[in-house]
Amino acid sequence: MNTTVKTAEVKKNHHIFDYLAVIIIIAGISLYYTLKINIWLKWGIVSASIILAFVIFYFVSTTGLSLHDYVKESWRELGKVVWPPRKEAIQFTWIVFLFVIVLAIFLWAVDSSLAWLFYSVILGKAS
Repeated sequence: MNTTVKTAEVKKNHHIFDYLAVIIIIAGISLYYTLKINIWLKWGIVSASIILAFVIFYFVSTTGLSLHDYVKESWRELGKVVWPPRKEAIQFTWIVFLFVIVLAIFLWAVDSSLAWLFYSVILGKAS
């Protein structure tokens, strides 16, 4: 029974740091427009609020921590990728370029023939 209550309590307070990060950014932007100080100090306040919000979100909130884990795992998986050699990658790139050109010519031919069929033959309006 206690674990259910704790789980519900954790889910309920789960986004507090997310909201705090948003509030810090809003406060920084509000201070930018309300304070009558040097422009560089205003930008410093906005920059500091964005950095603080990022740190709170990315390193403290549960959403940010799960994002942090996702980025770490993605980077680890990227290291496991077997990349093709340069020669093979260039060959595949040329194959893709040629396929795109052939497909473009084919679609142009189909479009032109359908336009000719509809406008000249069916409707009788030569362009």
